[in-house]
Amino acid sequence: MEHAIIVAASVIAAALAIGLSAFGAAMGDGQVTAKAIEGIARQPEAKGSIMTTMFISVGLIESIPIIAAVIAIVLVFANPFIK
Repeated sequence: MEHAIIVAASVIAAALAIGLSAFGAAMGDGQVTAKAIEGIARQPEAKGSIMTTMFISVGLIESIPIIAAVIAIVLVFANPFIK
């Protein structure tokens, strides 16, 4: 019985980790893009610099859900809490 509870809790934790990290990354990507567009509209001559910084930031933000997916896969398939 204890084994089933740990497995169920791990699956729920994995789903929450992926869902919340994807939501947070989507919100972050939206804010970064909105501010980049605003910056380009205010100062069009700095477009190249702003776009480069935006792409680097979006790439770093998107690494968070990838890390969460790895943690979720470990929780589901190689659970360290199961003896």
